[in-house]
Amino acid sequence: MKKVLVTLSILLSVSFGFAQKKGIEKKRPNFLFVLVDDQSPFDLKIYNAKSILDTPNIEKLAKEGVVFDGARHMGAAIGGVCTPSRHMIMSGRSLWHLPASSGHKNVNEPIGLEQQTIGAVFNRAGYKTMRTCKKGNSFAAANQQFTVVRDATKRGGTEESGSAWHAKQVLEYLAEREQGKEKDPFFIYFGFSHPHDTRDGTPELLAKYGATNHKDKTSLPPSNPKQPQLPDNYLSKHPFFHGHVNLRDEESVSGVWKNRDEQTIRNEVGREFACSENVDIQLGKVLKKLKAMGELENTYIIYTADHGIAIGRHGLMGKQNLYEHSWRVPFIVKGPGIKPGKRVEGNIYLLDVLPTLCDLAGIEIPKTVEGKSFVPVLKGEKQVVRDVMYGVYAGGSKPGMRTVKKGDWKLIKYDVMDGTVRETQLFNLKENPNEYLPEHHKKGEMETNLATNPKYAKKLAEMEALLAEQMKAHDDPYPLWNQKK
Repeated sequence: MKKVLVTLSILLSVSFGFAQKKGIEKKRPNFLFVLVDDQSPFDLKIYNAKSILDTPNIEKLAKEGVVFDGARHMGAAIGGVCTPSRHMIMSGRSLWHLPASSGHKNVNEPIGLEQQTIGAVFNRAGYKTMRTCKKGNSFAAANQQFTVVRDATKRGGTEESGSAWHAKQVLEYLAEREQGKEKDPFFIYFGFSHPHDTRDGTPELLAKYGATNHKDKTSLPPSNPKQPQLPDNYLSKHPFFHGHVNLRDEESVSGVWKNRDEQTIRNEVGREFACSENVDIQLGKVLKKLKAMGELENTYIIYTADHGIAIGRHGLMGKQNLYEHSWRVPFIVKGPGIKPGKRVEGNIYLLDVLPTLCDLAGIEIPKTVEGKSFVPVLKGEKQVVRDVMYGVYAGGSKPGMRTVKKGDWKLIKYDVMDGTVRETQLFNLKENPNEYLPEHHKKGEMETNLATNPKYAKKLAEMEALLAEQMKAHDDPYPLWNQKK
């Protein structure tokens, strides 16, 4: 009898221990979605070894997670590229299928789409949801679905007026969870207003990058050896007009305006870096808090931007173009079950974020979603989600710009200013990752625009056909001059 009791006791202990372990394994993951405003992947060392930008927390995330080399936003039909980008993030829908608030009037606009966006979906799944981000230029109805909303545009150089304010909101929210002994998992949308202009960095970080908040239109900012060097694909002027008259980003950014000289661009990149390093510092504070709470290991962290930015590359300043520096975004994912130190192409759009978040959380993906979960890429089961990438800028004169990428090859078409500007660019990104143009005067045969080179005529025709196919598949309403109406 004694032996039976001992055996039962052991079995109960083992069963209880297994149940506890099983309970831990079933604990639902938290999410920290970090979104910065206007950041080219090439600002970061993880994408550009030449960069002098210090972002130790972002680099640590990259070492502990998966870095995507092929993450892009699909594009925009308005100058405020961030608006459709953020609609796509929140809803998982493609560019031409968004609500009218994204800048394009969709005749088949989905009614009540805000109820199928991140905040609403995670609320229904039992998550506690919170967001802090800039105000405006986003999907307002979707933003309101988060239980706690602390939005404000903060682009200054102080604790209260800059990126530290957004971090403070998250830290206070986490402290409230601690005090209330909250057990439900959280979804935090941690958005910043920087490094978008006006890039008023903190005095210390501006000094580090040799930059000043230049205000005088009649003079140039002072040069400083601490300033970042010019980008490799810098030009003093784009070779042809981009097709958007009076575009704010190209004509009215404080400290730059229409200037494209070396002093102005180096100073502005320094300002960008000062703001980006501050974002990294604030992210570090939140990660440290999560670790102290014992929540870090059970939290998926996604770091990205709403789109890239030029700041002197190709003679441009803004994000209203389809070169890689503006079409691509930084994208890093770290979290439970993700093997560290991986780098993948991915071929993902920002509209793939929502289905992926649902997949990771074990939540049913809304039927309104058009994006694809890239969990198979995170698990190492696939290298890419799709083979072909399509991009748009139609915020100025229509049709605007279009791009398509497959493998190493990329085509960009320009059809603007009532047909007075019609240009074609063909790049091999393996041989010409900086998309050098003839104006860059590079010596390599493929380090230029190959569209007029007879040697690549067959590839050009193939990419033209692929672009037309993608435009049709995505219900693009604006055919180019050499496409069937």
